[in-house]
Amino acid sequence: MPHEICGKLVVAADEAAVERLHALQERGTANGLEGLRWLGREEMREIEPHVGGVAALRVPQEGIVDYARVCAALVARLGERGARVVTSARVTALRPSGKGWVAETPVGEFAADYLINCAGLYCDRVAELAGERRDMRILPFRGEYYKIRAERQSLVRNLIYPVPDPSFPFLGVHFTRLIHGGIEAGPNAVLAFAREGYRKTDFNLSDFVDALTYRGFWRFLAKYPSVAWYELRRSFSRELFCRSLQRLVPEIQPGDLTTGGSGVRAQALSVDGEIVQDFSIIARPNALHVLSAPSPAATASLAIGAEIASMVPAR
Repeated sequence: MPHEICGKLVVAADEAAVERLHALQERGTANGLEGLRWLGREEMREIEPHVGGVAALRVPQEGIVDYARVCAALVARLGERGARVVTSARVTALRPSGKGWVAETPVGEFAADYLINCAGLYCDRVAELAGERRDMRILPFRGEYYKIRAERQSLVRNLIYPVPDPSFPFLGVHFTRLIHGGIEAGPNAVLAFAREGYRKTDFNLSDFVDALTYRGFWRFLAKYPSVAWYELRRSFSRELFCRSLQRLVPEIQPGDLTTGGSGVRAQALSVDGEIVQDFSIIARPNALHVLSAPSPAATASLAIGAEIASMVPAR
């Protein structure tokens, strides 16, 4: 499996972030991370010569991996154990059957004693199909990336992340070295007009109306109007995007960036307009609905999977 434990720097861009960086170090130590090291300006630049900021936390256990290969390996393992992975099988209905369920999809019906809903962008709708109330709703946020041009990739050696800002509900842009070469910069977090809105032009009327008719959406906009407006502007402005990146690597310029890919974050939103920052799981005798799993995605996926599996009753 192509992978590398390369370590990362979490950078305090200014003095205001130093206290939060200390808190992050304490939390990491409490959670069992090994080798965490506080770095001053000069020590930071020994590891990342072009990094800005006033202090950093070195996280040596961080790594990168070919995640498509991880997924292929998981599918192979499942096949070895007699399981089958079916794609293009959107759940259109769930109906109780005895003590279990029957899931209706375009490629047939699937019967099971126990239902685990990890449907991500559609988890709230799948839960509703199973009879649950949608007290919280998924709001799609598109995360757009740039790539650094080949001749400027020496600006970043490995991984450079910002200290999370409590006034901003997302992590913020960062730099990631990819396992097969290249440096990715991003993402932003712009409201998407479709749950699978991977492009700026993607629009789904059903998803759009679903968001507009949810009180939590309007309360979110009322609480974070400047953040929402800034993210939208940054989505259309390479210069504004670059300005955010310069807080971590001051030498980077708009001309160093070329358009990369994007992803969509399935962000759970409460009815009072708050970003759901913690896990939200509904457990029933014959079903488990994972409605919010805020995490660094692939990084935490296996640990979260193990936790979910441990919640399933033994049969």
